[in-house]
Amino acid sequence: NAGNIKVEDILKSPKWPDEFPFKDADFRRQDESDDVVFYESPRLVTHIDDKAIAALTQFYADNIAPGSDILDICSSWISHFPKDFTETMGKRSGLGMNEFELSKNEQLTDYVVANLNKEPKFPYEDNSFDYVTCVVSVDYLNKPLQVFREVSRVLRPGGKFIISQSNRCFPTKAIQIWLQTNDLEHVFIIGSYFHYSGGFKPAEAIDISPRVSAFLGGADPMFIIQAEKK
Repeated sequence: NAGNIKVEDILKSPKWPDEFPFKDADFRRQDESDDVVFYESPRLVTHIDDKAIAALTQFYADNIAPGSDILDICSSWISHFPKDFTETMGKRSGLGMNEFELSKNEQLTDYVVANLNKEPKFPYEDNSFDYVTCVVSVDYLNKPLQVFREVSRVLRPGGKFIISQSNRCFPTKAIQIWLQTNDLEHVFIIGSYFHYSGGFKPAEAIDISPRVSAFLGGADPMFIIQAEKK
């Protein structure tokens, strides 16, 4: 019964095909114009609601060890890190599309403007970071396996890639397969990126969605898909 499947169950014992199951067409977007044009106007807005942000920030607080060096990819003007990360963590680097947005991010120690859909390469040495984060943006990557291999390259041994995902997106820039699948299938797709990119231990999925009820009101869902570097 699909209604009883939990987010946590999706990646527990997946049956991966021998070959990556997605085709080039799955990664096309409705708007294939240069992403630089789409992102050149700064958007100093949040793309998930306050309750989902709070859940993500708490997850980071509980799961990222003090003194860690962190890379936030697909970064913007806010990284949703706990406020004390500016004092308790090492370097906090950002890779993103919009220089103005990145310049406003007070949680970063440094940043680089990069279009990973054109050039899926990171300007960092091997084994440079303890954690890599990506917030509600993996659905825009049209070369995900290359990006995941770069994440593995820049992570230190035992380092972790933490992806957070909700159910919102810019539909014209999301990949085709994303628009044709649901939240649980999205978890499977991200898990497949970890598997087929080859540099990670088996991924796990965690539902950290805020509680919703008639009394508490609604909230955006929030899922973590993460894996450790092999």
